[in-house]
Amino acid sequence: MTWEMAFVLIVVLLMLAGLIFEVARPDIIMFITLTILMLTGILTPAEALKGFSNQGMLTIALLFIVVGAVQKTDLIDRLMTKILNSDHNHRRVMSRFLFPASGISGFLNNTPIVVAFTPVIRKWCIDHNISPSKFLIPLSYATIMGGMITLMGTSTNLVVHGLLIDATGEGFSIFQLAFIGVPVTIVGIVYLVTIGYRLLPDRKVLTEKADRESREYLSEVLVEPNYPFIGKTVEQAGLRHLQGLFLVSIVRGKEKISPVKSSTKIQAGDRLIFTGLISTLAELQRNKGLKMDTGTDLSLDTIKNGDSQLVEVVVSHQSHLAYKTVKETGFRGRYDAAVLAVHRKHERIKSKIGDITLKPGDTLLLLTGPDFKNRMNHQDFYVVTPIYEPKLMEDSRQTWFSLGILTLMIFLVTFNMLSMFKAATLAVVLMLIFRMITPDEAKQSVQFNVLLLIASAFGIGEAMVKTGLAQFIASNLVSVVQPFGIIAFLFMIYVLTNVFTEMITNNAAAVIMFPIAMEMAHQIHINPMAAAVTIAIAASASFVTPIGYQTNMIVYGPGGYRFMDYVKVGLPLSFMTMVITIFIVHLVWV
Repeated sequence: MTWEMAFVLIVVLLMLAGLIFEVARPDIIMFITLTILMLTGILTPAEALKGFSNQGMLTIALLFIVVGAVQKTDLIDRLMTKILNSDHNHRRVMSRFLFPASGISGFLNNTPIVVAFTPVIRKWCIDHNISPSKFLIPLSYATIMGGMITLMGTSTNLVVHGLLIDATGEGFSIFQLAFIGVPVTIVGIVYLVTIGYRLLPDRKVLTEKADRESREYLSEVLVEPNYPFIGKTVEQAGLRHLQGLFLVSIVRGKEKISPVKSSTKIQAGDRLIFTGLISTLAELQRNKGLKMDTGTDLSLDTIKNGDSQLVEVVVSHQSHLAYKTVKETGFRGRYDAAVLAVHRKHERIKSKIGDITLKPGDTLLLLTGPDFKNRMNHQDFYVVTPIYEPKLMEDSRQTWFSLGILTLMIFLVTFNMLSMFKAATLAVVLMLIFRMITPDEAKQSVQFNVLLLIASAFGIGEAMVKTGLAQFIASNLVSVVQPFGIIAFLFMIYVLTNVFTEMITNNAAAVIMFPIAMEMAHQIHINPMAAAVTIAIAASASFVTPIGYQTNMIVYGPGGYRFMDYVKVGLPLSFMTMVITIFIVHLVWV
């Protein structure tokens, strides 16, 4: 092993440790790794930037815009509502929405599908006295499996497609992965509706749990006539930056003021509702004219007014809020919403709200104001409860025109009239010309953090190939599996990729494993397509942990799940997917 190989290996291992322990956002960790490799001379600037011009990566950027235009319509919501209300048998209802959800995921990014379906499913479950925990993991898994069916079903397929074009000059066709994706999806959904349903927990949703435990983190203080700051603002009274407490609502007779602004003036008789560390309330009571009120039945309904709503959101992987404290984000001013509680891994973080450092996957319970809908950013968090608002009449022509352009794109790629990249470019141009989406909306639809991660991963993979590290690792792995035949080779590639996916991210796992798998395929003299297909499926098949795939993280908090729920339900599904994949790859591509 040369010093360059050793250096790249150490840097990659440190990168993996950073991703596993979530020391920063994944895209930042990957970009820092790429920068180190460039500054130390391992990569030239041209080699480091190679991923930023990769066809697969650029196709993903264009598809974000196409999906954004389709997502603007309420077609998915209407479809899901119709399916859920079609039957009263829980398992039949589940099968009826899992198959369409997986089918749609073959052509649209599964993240917005899960985000759109989750509030509708949760409301239906609550209305029918069913735990959403019986439905949300199956929803995530079904969309993951559906994404395996087509080239455009998931960004992972497009990443491997781009790598394959660079390596061999030939990528996937649009339905090539359907040989595996279709049987995996059918078998997987049958498993989820039967055995998986029994393995899933039956838990309360966060809002029910929060309402039941509201006395633990909500407290009430009465403003007496002798309070020296009557007529003064909340800011002037020093109630905005309290140690351990946050003022979320003021009850004034029949009026409820929430969220509370810094400029709100205090009046005698006001009931001040605080959230946070209730143990610190004694310090507040030392202020003249403030008295803790213990004679009321305090609940979440107490703090809601006609314009405010209780909303749950999940912090996304690409969020600008991640790794900042609630106070640093300026949450209330930015989104017109107060954070009542932060839940991580199904447990409420018992700390002053403003001092909590947010992480991807955290579930926030918000008390929102009337302007929340206009201010919220879908890239910062996913809203997983329905937001009630007046429905505007939607132009059905726009809905069908957006779907028509999507269908045209799929048609052109299916019959090899255009490449995926060219067809996606045409679709974006048509949507902009016919105003299906505005330039600003197009820009907001693109998840630049995801693109930075993918582009950086391409450069890191290039460093592994250039220094010979990929060949070195491949040679050692080949010496282990060669005596056992091709099945052992496919098994090792699948397991290694899948383990990386469960620990880090699917795209990073695919890019890191691709050069190693290509070298192994070359040394064993088998079709590189067999290795590429195996990596694409294994990198998507994240069923065992909530951290490996974004949709698993989205339903983690809203479903009230624990880590072991994913292990219990996901392990059998992961094993079935592996067996089907290896069998079909060996049959079709070896």
